[in-house]
Amino acid sequence: MARRSEGLSDRHKKIMTFLTKFQEDNGYSPSIREIGDSIAVKSTSLVDYYLNQLEEMKFISREGRVSRSIRVLKPYLPATAKVSNALRQVGRSLEDLIAIPRLGVIQAGQPIPIPASDLAYFDSESGVEIARSLLPSREKVSDLFALEVQGDSMIDASINDGDIVILRQAQEAANGEMVAVWLVDRDETTLKYFYREQDTIRLQPANPQYAPIIVDNPKALRIMGKVVMVIRQVPTVAG
Repeated sequence: MARRSEGLSDRHKKIMTFLTKFQEDNGYSPSIREIGDSIAVKSTSLVDYYLNQLEEMKFISREGRVSRSIRVLKPYLPATAKVSNALRQVGRSLEDLIAIPRLGVIQAGQPIPIPASDLAYFDSESGVEIARSLLPSREKVSDLFALEVQGDSMIDASINDGDIVILRQAQEAANGEMVAVWLVDRDETTLKYFYREQDTIRLQPANPQYAPIIVDNPKALRIMGKVVMVIRQVPTVAG
């Protein structure tokens, strides 16, 4: 960035700062008079003189004397303006955050016993914060909950041990959907692909090392939710 400002006087910098911000905010270039007002210069010919210099230095391009035809080739903002823009962006990002309750752990391997509290053994303040924009617009936030995955039976679905899955509360599922289920007669939970086959239900892992779980009595299976999003947990590297 330092090389871009070489040869620019303070007035050149003020003009470039104004041009850059004006075009970012409005989508088109300002008029000569608006540029003059921004640097407290009433003479349009003097403004035109500075613009010609900026064009010669390849900071801007213009189409002759056509009004509002300035194109910024090298956007210029002082460091303070960049910081302000970044802070505004952070503010917008924070406003977009939503908290989804994390209700516990689910096994992506062999089923494990369900906690006595029906998965809700994390304290009430536990949750997963994500940007609302990452979720499909149709999803109702109040219907969502999160579970931490244990096991590797879903690795071919890009779900690894320690990942977080976001689920939508549901009681039914179509074939091929990934669901969290409660096996009532075993009092166990698992995360698998759901398939209804005649009088049985097949819970299919996404890892060839694991065999599917066949549920002979569909009434003994309770669907708890459908997976709508996976949050990958990146392992930390020691050292």
